Parts: sequence; structure tokens; C-alpha cells
Amino acid sequence: MFSFHSALFLLLAPTLLAFTPIAVSRTKQRIIIPPTTLTMSDSSRYTNPNQPERFATAKKENNERYLDITTVYDPLFLKGKRVAITGANRGIGLALAKEVTEAGAKLIALCRSSSDELEALKPEELVTGIDVQDDEACSKLASKISGGPIDILVNNAGYFMEEVEKLDSLNFPEQIKTIDICACGPLRVASGLLNGNLLKEGSKIIMITSQGGSISWRPVQNPKGTDYGHHMSKAAANMMAVLLSLEVKDKGIAVGIFHPGFNKTGMTAKYKEIWDKEGAVDASIGAKRIMHETGQLSMETTGKFLNCEDGLEIPW
Repeated sequence: MFSFHSALFLLLAPTLLAFTPIAVSRTKQRIIIPPTTLTMSDSSRYTNPNQPERFATAKKENNERYLDITTVYDPLFLKGKRVAITGANRGIGLALAKEVTEAGAKLIALCRSSSDELEALKPEELVTGIDVQDDEACSKLASKISGGPIDILVNNAGYFMEEVEKLDSLNFPEQIKTIDICACGPLRVASGLLNGNLLKEGSKIIMITSQGGSISWRPVQNPKGTDYGHHMSKAAANMMAVLLSLEVKDKGIAVGIFHPGFNKTGMTAKYKEIWDKEGAVDASIGAKRIMHETGQLSMETTGKFLNCEDGLEIPW
């Protein structure tokens, strides 16, 4: 007898067969469909994990978005905005400070100590003595800012152990320090400003992390492992940023989780020999890439992990 259930199975069969392999339990007459495995090959959503290949493809395709960020970047949104940047005294932080200042933003520089280059920018506010490892300093951060709410917070301060870390050269104190600075540090700063009511509806929090925090990509980018502290810290930073994005979503605050791209800074000097091959750029270009994605960030894209080189997602 041709039952209703038989008809339903025939109707759904094409869909069910797409999920191969299919095991049928003859004793219970039910279809067991194994879970599907997501692939990260969707080029329309995810960026390429192979850095040299990614750069080579961009050149081959003459990808202007990748090769010349000024073709898409409009800094007009920054004019008049109060932008707080941690680690603004050097490296990519200083480049970001220069970029937002040139765009007409009001720079609130947050750092442990200042620098001549930073002071030459004449920040709206310069707050020194901010160590992102210091619970008390970060909890009192809001009281040291006098000009009112922050429109954009860029958590940039970071740390990268210079020596390559392998099994025969593990440095556990350095690992803990790196995780503390790169994952707990941004949370200390963000919470200090949130609890101090300086980040309100419509504001944005930018977390500068790294593609090094993608667990899915380690077999491609680190086929032999190494650099334990660095990669653990970035994975932890990504988790922190996602959780933060969920907690502040009801407040109307967007959180961007950004890989800034490969930038020529003191922190990446240990990889100087591959800068050209992998498309490393001057920090000034990296700053524009970050600010472009900051401008694009919305409540619809909050909590996503993006590559500032091409604007595509990076898998966790």
C-alpha cells in the first residue's frame, strides 16, 4: 500500500540524497543523515588562507580593493568623531593616529608612554600611563578622559615575542604575558570605557587581532606549528571579541574583529624576508585598510572576523 509516509519520502528524496553518504536503518525504518562538514572554499565569503597565493591572485586579477585601498576608502565619516586608539605612540597605532587626525577626527591617544611623533599630531587628549595589563589603570580610564563619549575605540595595543617558539624553546611566562596583553588587555580597556559610560549607542569598538587566531587556518599557515603564545593569544582575543559583541549588541554598539593585513612594523620585522613575497604594506596603508572596514562596520556585521586586505571573512 502506498502510504502518506512513502509519498513524503519520494518528495524529499532528492534533498536527502544530497547529503551523502546515507545510512538506512532497516530495523527502525528511518534515515540517518550524518552532519555535513562545512568547507571554507567559498571565495565569495572567505579570504584565501595562503598569504603568498592571496597576494599573487590580487595582482593577477588587478584587484584594486586589495592593491590600492584608496580606490574604495572614504575617510569623510571620521570628520569630527572622537576616536580613541590604544598603543598610539608607535607602529600601526601611530599610523592609525596619523590617519584619523588627517581625516579631521579628534584623537584620544591611549598609551603607556608618549612619543615625539604622537605629540606632533597634537591629540585632542593624550592619556599616558595606560598599561593594558593593569586592572586598576583600565578600570579608571574613563575618569581620565574629559571630552565626553567615544565614537570609535580602536584596541590596537599588542605584543609579539621576537623569538620563534618551538617545543624545545617554550616560554610559558611569555605565553601568559602575550595572552594577557592581546586578549585580556582589550577587554580591560573596553570594559573601562563601557562601565564609565563613554561608549554609547552608535559607537564602535574595533579589535585588532590577527589571522593567526584562526584555528582552521593553522595547517595552511603553520604546517609545522610553532609560535604557541602568539597564536593562542589571537584565538583568545577573537573569542573575547565575539562574546563582547553579543553582550553589547542590545546597547547598539558594533564590534569589529579585524585582521589588519600584513604590515611592515617593528612587530613583524622577524618576518622581514617575506614582506615583499606576501604583500606586506607600509603601516600608513594598513591604517587606511582598518579605517575603511571601520566605516563599513554596522550592527549587521558586528562580531564578524574580517581581513582588512580584501574585506572578506576569516573562518574561526
